[in-house]
Amino acid sequence: MTSKVIEEFAKLLVRNVRDVAIESCDRQLLPESQSPTAVRWRKEAEKTSGPGLANAMIPDCVDEAVFALLLAVDQGILRISITGSNGQLVDLGANGDGELGGWYMGSGGWRAQYSTQRFIDDFEDMAG
Repeated sequence: MTSKVIEEFAKLLVRNVRDVAIESCDRQLLPESQSPTAVRWRKEAEKTSGPGLANAMIPDCVDEAVFALLLAVDQGILRISITGSNGQLVDLGANGDGELGGWYMGSGGWRAQYSTQRFIDDFEDMAG
């Protein structure tokens, strides 16, 4: 029984997190894409390649994968609970108000609050 549930989780995780993140990043590479990320990647590609370009793209791709995970939780596709350090069990989907992805990616959100690594906030100037 448990192995079937784990397999179900694996399938949902790969298709709704990994594959969605790759598809999103691939769209950023399309010449017609005008998202802030796509524009930034093109500008960086004009200046540099190899490690310099990868340095710009890696945080965006990781953020896209984390966002896809949180969106899957927000949408009820992945039902995930966490046990806090106080022992309290919290269902993230039920208690996240459908906003986990926004709380992560938003200006001043979880990335800004907790990350010790680089990230680009393309909407920082819109925070208010």
